[in-house]
Amino acid sequence: MNKFESAEKGSHSDDSSTTPTVAQQVHPHHHTGFIVHAGQKIKHFVHPKDGRKIHIAQHPEQEQSLRRYLSAIHPETSYDIVIHGSPDHIAVLRESQALRDEERAQLRLRYGADFDRFERIIQELDHLNKELHMVSEHAVQLDANFEKFGYSAHLRTLPASGTTSSSSSTFEGHDHHDEHASTEDYYKAQKKLGQSLVFFKRPMMRQYFHKGLLWRSQSFQEVVSFELFVDLFYVGIIAIAGDAASETPNGESLLKFVVVFTLAWKFWGDVSLYVSWFDADDILRRIIVLFTLTCLLGFTVNIGGAWDTTWPALVSFYLAPKWLSTLYFLWMAYLIPMVRNAMISTAVVTWLPSAFYIASIHVGQWKRQGLIWPAIYLDLFGPAMLVVLERGPKWMGSKMQAWARKTYDFIPGANIEHKIERTNAFVALVFGYSVVALLYQSAVKFSLNAFYGKAVLFLIISFTYNWIYFEIDAFNMHTHAIRRHFWSSLLWLSAHLPFIMAYVLAGAALSKIVLAHDLGNASSEWLAEPYNERSEEKISQGLRWYFCGGLSVSMICMTFISMSHTYRTIPNVRLRKGFRLLYRFAVSIAILLLPLARESLNSLQLVGTCCALVVSILLLEIRGSASSGTTFWGIEEFRRRKGGYSARCHVSRKVLEENIKTGKVVNVEDLAKKEKTTENAREGFTV
Repeated sequence: MNKFESAEKGSHSDDSSTTPTVAQQVHPHHHTGFIVHAGQKIKHFVHPKDGRKIHIAQHPEQEQSLRRYLSAIHPETSYDIVIHGSPDHIAVLRESQALRDEERAQLRLRYGADFDRFERIIQELDHLNKELHMVSEHAVQLDANFEKFGYSAHLRTLPASGTTSSSSSTFEGHDHHDEHASTEDYYKAQKKLGQSLVFFKRPMMRQYFHKGLLWRSQSFQEVVSFELFVDLFYVGIIAIAGDAASETPNGESLLKFVVVFTLAWKFWGDVSLYVSWFDADDILRRIIVLFTLTCLLGFTVNIGGAWDTTWPALVSFYLAPKWLSTLYFLWMAYLIPMVRNAMISTAVVTWLPSAFYIASIHVGQWKRQGLIWPAIYLDLFGPAMLVVLERGPKWMGSKMQAWARKTYDFIPGANIEHKIERTNAFVALVFGYSVVALLYQSAVKFSLNAFYGKAVLFLIISFTYNWIYFEIDAFNMHTHAIRRHFWSSLLWLSAHLPFIMAYVLAGAALSKIVLAHDLGNASSEWLAEPYNERSEEKISQGLRWYFCGGLSVSMICMTFISMSHTYRTIPNVRLRKGFRLLYRFAVSIAILLLPLARESLNSLQLVGTCCALVVSILLLEIRGSASSGTTFWGIEEFRRRKGGYSARCHVSRKVLEENIKTGKVVNVEDLAKKEKTTENAREGFTV
């Protein structure tokens, strides 16, 4: 099997299906009967126009080695090399196919019926050869698939050595009994062998772009245990950052929360990036991750006083893993020359914001904002700008475009499935934190009070957000934003940071709001320690803005995330996706304006109003995505399963009623033979 498989965005299946067609074309006066079976790829063929031998490489590395080998033994004009699935490969296949079709048309005109008979014989022989191939070879490699599940498939096949017909010249028959035995022995031997742990394993690119093609490793990328460990670490970071912001809900605390949370987000993104790029399951990688976690721990313990005294320490713990990532990318540039230019550029982009962070240590609290935000911008959007440069768009000019495509011939690519799975895991982590924020302990026997009501209402809000993000917005999805386009993927990636940040802020504010006793059916004495000490007589205006603003911004970001995907068209849909997203945006604005009511809404009314508005979005999504021609409740489907019968009968009602009264049996076959001569017979009705 090949080490890499290619996939070109926007390519069609009929392009690749032309490969066997070209290989089967032969000289008109001599038929070798060579056929290509399913799963087998052509290695070379002769171009019918100039006689050049076209060699097909399966991946770029093979192209380079094949070119070096052929240049040593053949003149350059006698051969050509193309990469399987590339535009050059498709073009030469289509050109060869057109020439062969033209040659076949000329032969048909020259030989007439003899040519048609000869072609039918060839097609029949090819069909017989394929059948023999399916009988003898189709299931030979099943052991390799069953091996994954610890099961051995004992196969019995028919040998092809007894073929003595004319097709023996077209099908290379051989006995596979020895092959089956060796495969079974190989499986039994491999099942008893284990793998040894190594300190360092030479890394391999999991996927990369080359000449418009995405080359991916065939091995499946699974989420490793230390990635889940990093996610659990972030539970503490989210709690500390959110609690620090809700203690003093003002603009300064919000600014501090945004800066700290963005830097913590970059920790998580950097770890996911080099795990997704490189396949190196060794001990050294785990040591690097452990060092990153120790720096993240140092970063976390300095969050509380970052605005006053601990900013230099916080920046130091943030830059240490950034510089390690820079060295790691430079090391990958040395070990993997294929992506050397891209890795060097990535290292530069990773290191560049460090100058701004270091300079921010030596200035005052507010002056450093002019250095922090350019650094954050480079941290967040520097990799995206590098990707734009590597792609070489047309607006850069022909010279710059040619330079970019030559310099960045190989570009590392992230695994889409892994990125989506890791992002979904982080979002689930944030939703889980919001549920923890509403928990408290009661000190009364009967705890159905305002505290419990506010907790239940926000639980409904959290469940609704989870429902919309993971199910509603993923329902009938046709193309994910990352697969759709570069700009849609950039929107999807960029919208998640403010979405998560805003929802964490709303959950942190809710932890204070749920304990407030600003209404009649609530008292601080009804709460157990230490929650009774945290209970406030009224909620501040800052908490109202945190809570409503967090829910509003997170819902708006979810709207943009949903807009970045493409969806399948639902027949007779009640309300199109665009109108549902417009309503979602309008509700977000309404939630954002609720703090303007001030004390007119107590804590229970505020949470209840937000809950009603959020649930209305869910109900509209559910009802609007249903088809107008089908039942919503499923009662008709239940009735159909109970049993029913419906038919059309071209017999007059009068005749049927008379037959029912007299008990006469109607022969359906006789009715079918009769011609409809009367007007009543032409009228049908449902029984």
